[in-house]
Amino acid sequence: MENVKRKTGELVESAPELSKFIEYVHTAESPNALDTKTKELISLAIAVVIRCEPCILWHCEAAINAGATKEEILDTLKVAVVMGGGPALMYAVKAYEIAKEFLKE
Repeated sequence: MENVKRKTGELVESAPELSKFIEYVHTAESPNALDTKTKELISLAIAVVIRCEPCILWHCEAAINAGATKEEILDTLKVAVVMGGGPALMYAVKAYEIAKEFLKE
C-alpha cells in the first residue's frame, strides 16, 4: 500500500495538473449525504467490478480506517459479485484477502 501511495504521489508531483483530480477525489469522498465509510465501501465494490487491484488496496484500507467491519466488507463484496459476475468474484477473493490483512493490523 505504501508503494502505491508513494508512486501516486511521485506521478502527481511530476504532473501537477493531476492535483485537481486529487482535490476532486477528496471532495467527493468527504462525508455529505453519505458518510466516509459508505463511500469507501462503494468505491471498494467498484474497484472489484472493474478489476483494479491497486484501487482494491486503497479503498479496502480506507474503508477499514473509516470503521468498516469484516461483515460490511463481505456484504460489499457480495454486491460487487452480483454486479460483476465471475471476474468480480475472483477479485472479491483478492479483496477479502487484503481486508483480512488490514484487519490484523
